[in-house]
Amino acid sequence: MADNVPGLVERARTGDSRAFEDLARLHKDRIFNYLLRMVGDRSEAEDLAQEAFLRAFRAMHRFRGGAAFQTWLYRIASNLAVDALRRRKREEARSVSLQEPIGTPDGEVVRELPDALLSPQQRAEQAELQAEVQRAIASLSPKLREVVVMFDLQGLTYEELAQITGVPLGTVKSRLFNARSQLRDRLRAYVQQ
Repeated sequence: MADNVPGLVERARTGDSRAFEDLARLHKDRIFNYLLRMVGDRSEAEDLAQEAFLRAFRAMHRFRGGAAFQTWLYRIASNLAVDALRRRKREEARSVSLQEPIGTPDGEVVRELPDALLSPQQRAEQAELQAEVQRAIASLSPKLREVVVMFDLQGLTYEELAQITGVPLGTVKSRLFNARSQLRDRLRAYVQQ
């Protein structure tokens, strides 16, 4: 199905809802993971992902193919994430810890299973590092956070980032450099010199 993305996009542009469903299935995990890393809250990321796909569906007839469908979809998701972060800042909502369990219909589950090969001390250190990395990422401005999440965690290219963010390639590289510098400074105690 991934090989036929251009065909699916063209069919979806003409109103084929089944083709759009196939496109959504292909991209849902990456979009959700991106949004989760941007907003740090599973429920909010799910809502934003649903909103991103809804907006994409409604605007599909306007998609002209100047960029890849994935890039266009990331742009929608990115705008939603930045808006959500602005709202959160205004509302001064609490941040979510990576140690906080995930709520499911069957109860709560731990976010990550500990590696059985690690000692309790190593697991504690690893959990502390993960929490500190998440806090450091969350402390970045939305513009810096989005480039570091999309490039380093989602594996997008500089060119895709430039298309998604709507800024020149040099600005993307500069933001990524600044984000990494700030993360390095904030994580200095955890990074071996």
